[in-house]
Amino acid sequence: MRTISGLAALAALAVVAVGAPAGAAPASVENDATAYDVVGVITDPDGTTHTRMVRTYDGLPVIGGDRVVHRGPAGAARGVSQTLEAPLSPVTTPVLGMNAAEALAGPKVESSRLVVDATSGTGRLAWEVISGGTQADGTPSRLATYVDARSGKVLWREQQIQTAEGSGQSLYSGTVPLQLTQSGSSYQLKDATRGNTYTTDLNNKEDSLLCQILGAGCQAGTLFTSPDTSFGTGSASSRESAAVDAQYGTNTTWDFYKTTYGRNGIFGDGTGSYNRVHYGKNYVNAFWDGTKMTYGDGDGTSYGPLVSLDVAGHEMSHGVTEHSANLTYEGESGGLNEATSDIFGTMVEFFAANANDPGDYLIGEEFDLAHHAGLRRMDNPAADGDSLNCWSSTAGDVDVHYSSGIGNHFFYLLAEGSGAKTLNGVSYNSPTCNGSTVSGIGRDDAARIWYRALTVYMTSGTDYHGARTASLDAARDLFTAGSVQYNAVATAWSAVGVS
Repeated sequence: MRTISGLAALAALAVVAVGAPAGAAPASVENDATAYDVVGVITDPDGTTHTRMVRTYDGLPVIGGDRVVHRGPAGAARGVSQTLEAPLSPVTTPVLGMNAAEALAGPKVESSRLVVDATSGTGRLAWEVISGGTQADGTPSRLATYVDARSGKVLWREQQIQTAEGSGQSLYSGTVPLQLTQSGSSYQLKDATRGNTYTTDLNNKEDSLLCQILGAGCQAGTLFTSPDTSFGTGSASSRESAAVDAQYGTNTTWDFYKTTYGRNGIFGDGTGSYNRVHYGKNYVNAFWDGTKMTYGDGDGTSYGPLVSLDVAGHEMSHGVTEHSANLTYEGESGGLNEATSDIFGTMVEFFAANANDPGDYLIGEEFDLAHHAGLRRMDNPAADGDSLNCWSSTAGDVDVHYSSGIGNHFFYLLAEGSGAKTLNGVSYNSPTCNGSTVSGIGRDDAARIWYRALTVYMTSGTDYHGARTASLDAARDLFTAGSVQYNAVATAWSAVGVS
């Protein structure tokens, strides 16, 4: 992160509505207490730049105050993508003390800080309290609670360890290529060609509270090594087999983003993440915690190890989201966060073109030992009895794994269209919420639109209506306004109730 002095004044000149006509008067929402840090810049082939910034007010982080400033090749302002549009002028002296805020947040508090919470559209002074523990299914917890520093009201909470709902059987993808690192007479499951990604065996241990809160003192596990260049047996009886799937998933996800979008690793800087397999006992889940992937072994009855290819792509895509739009993991933005991971996890599976696991729009079908039907499906998310097919005003009140159905349904309709069809041996029949018929534009174009919307136009507080605008902006950039693809984006959003 680098700070540019005077950036507030520069950014204020660029604050015009996205898509506003050239020469439109900029509408400043800045004041002397506002400052910005640049966290990334995307440059288009024609020299157009998209500068992503996070905001501070009177030295305090502004939650939900991030923005992307767009400028033409010659530096002319082309607009800004942001959720927060109102001026900030909160009182920055708390009435409620830190200890009182921590008591309201609950037990196992590890850290607290003052912030300006702008997620509601206006700034308010709040305590951000980070506490740890374990979620109901055994997943480590890193819970952020935001407490109004003036009134003492608990404003909202965000679970910062993101999981794939479900559990699964290890994906036996046949014989897969692996890049290894030789160390003396042994070979390590470590890939120097992909940012030194590697995989370790946790030996069914779990993380401590300190790890869950601060990411410090985590179980590292034992790096998998072999006396020869072959790992695993294709059976769960070999601990190496799950490690092979995890490493293969990491490699394939890396290659998908690099080949398709030119993204150099999950973090975009060539740095690799790593994997830990055999976490806990009977742990039926997998999670990404910001630096690494962790996989449980399942319960051995209904679910096997959760190292399937689409889960790897799903969880690592949380890292891509975190290092681009950073969609808040709560409310509608949390549903979009989960939908993004389902979308790109599915695209990783199609990209792999592995005959043992053909691409499909089912999530987690490989580790579903009982039915192999998947825990979620994108063509008709509501088929699981919990996920949403259609947007409504209460969508933000639903668990993010279920509100993600709206985004998943949109993407399937955009890529494949409505109605009955069979793809790679799987039958689909996607309905629409408004009774319309939708023609798909193909998954590659649909994914290009979603990736550009995520990395260029979405911000942390983007909701479903904001995602419609962002994806239309992305389609305009890639295919021009009024193109078949642009019109299909509008049609698909309307078909899931986002109009």
